Amino acid sequence: MAATPGRTAQGDRKHPVDETLPPFKTFTSGLQHVAAMYAGVVAPPMIVGPACGLSPAETAFLMGASLFTAGIATLLQTLGFWKIGARLPFVNGVSFAGVTPMVAIGKAQGPGDALPVIFGAVIVAGVLGFLLAPYFSKLVRFFPPVVTGTVITLIGVSLLPVAFNWSQGGNAQAHDYGSLTNIGMAALTFVVVLVLRRVLRGFLQQISILLGLVAGTLIAIPVGITDFGAITEADLVGFPTPFHFGAPQFDVAAIVSMGIVMLVCMTESTADMLALGKIVDRPADERTIEGGLRADTLGTALSPLFNGFANSAFAQNIGLVAMTKVRSRFVVATGGLILIVLGLCPVAASVISLVPLPVLGGAGIVLFGSVAASGIQTLAAAAMDKGENALIVAASVGIGLIPIAAPHFYHDFPKDMLVVLDSGISTGCLVAIVLNLAFNHLGKRRGEPPLEVVPQQPERGAAGQEAAPAH
Repeated sequence: MAATPGRTAQGDRKHPVDETLPPFKTFTSGLQHVAAMYAGVVAPPMIVGPACGLSPAETAFLMGASLFTAGIATLLQTLGFWKIGARLPFVNGVSFAGVTPMVAIGKAQGPGDALPVIFGAVIVAGVLGFLLAPYFSKLVRFFPPVVTGTVITLIGVSLLPVAFNWSQGGNAQAHDYGSLTNIGMAALTFVVVLVLRRVLRGFLQQISILLGLVAGTLIAIPVGITDFGAITEADLVGFPTPFHFGAPQFDVAAIVSMGIVMLVCMTESTADMLALGKIVDRPADERTIEGGLRADTLGTALSPLFNGFANSAFAQNIGLVAMTKVRSRFVVATGGLILIVLGLCPVAASVISLVPLPVLGGAGIVLFGSVAASGIQTLAAAAMDKGENALIVAASVGIGLIPIAAPHFYHDFPKDMLVVLDSGISTGCLVAIVLNLAFNHLGKRRGEPPLEVVPQQPERGAAGQEAAPAH
């Protein structure tokens, strides 16, 4: 008999994804997710704000709004309602894919019109993405292990330069960027996280990243790289007033640009859901992906109401799930609630921002490397010795690494194309899908299985019994 959705094959307990943990464990594990993603959420508004002519105070307001809307999008994704939400431990936040086109829009518009035009384009892109979600989700059949393994590996590898940049200080213009102090703090945090993972057991081992960040931050105080200025200047309460920067404006060129960004985000989110589904032992099917994409796009459409931008999956948190083995979606939902509180309480948000970027970078190397390791593990099931699967992986990884290895490789291409080309995850994913179709599907006789299909061994429960197949 098929297993009941939300329960294990034995039917005697909930699937780990649907389990509720003790309150303290839920809170600390959720806080760990927030700590891992915080810098990624506030970085886009830190870039877009000045490009649109905002003052430091207005940029800080934009950062709080991004935290608030990331929390809403995360709740839509983890808890869900109706046909919205993947209901996986899936963190959502401001997508980096939209930074370049939003900066371009900001420069093309006057200071007073930049954000309203951006918000109008984001709203339309989100609505269009929501309508496309049922059709886009059908592409899941084009994501066999040879494709998903390639994409998951690229996600991890593509994130590692972010960790390296944080380890150097995060700001290439700063006088201490790449200093021995910054890199030394990153290395120390890296070692602390590894040691904690090795010596701790149980729950403490699961929050080793959070403990490592706390330890690194405490060590960084006497070193002198912890900035307390944000706490002294932050307000106690600050609600992201709807349409604070003016009513949305709808510009065709901006809408087209953000529409492309939305398709890129949907592609990356699909790959992320497939990756996370494998990690938590609940494979993401078409229905899950459809719900996840609806949550992504609805969160995106709602974000501009509270002065936020396009939201999509945060791949770094997938690495956290893989490393800690805490699979409960309610833990991530708690992280979403924490994000909302941080968005409403700037002084609380400033406490999280105390973690120096070099400390975050040291922990990030472990997190992002875990994602790449998960991809390699998936490739092990991709029948690499058959057909041209090895060639598919080689070509896709090679193309996907171009933006990382040679950041200016596409500098002569039209700017609109850079939205896709500058994302190694998107380009590698597209190449893997096309090559998989060309080598493993086109020209096959009817009834002949694609070469990447590997017979799956039945899962076994704790007592060694075969698990019932889920339908």
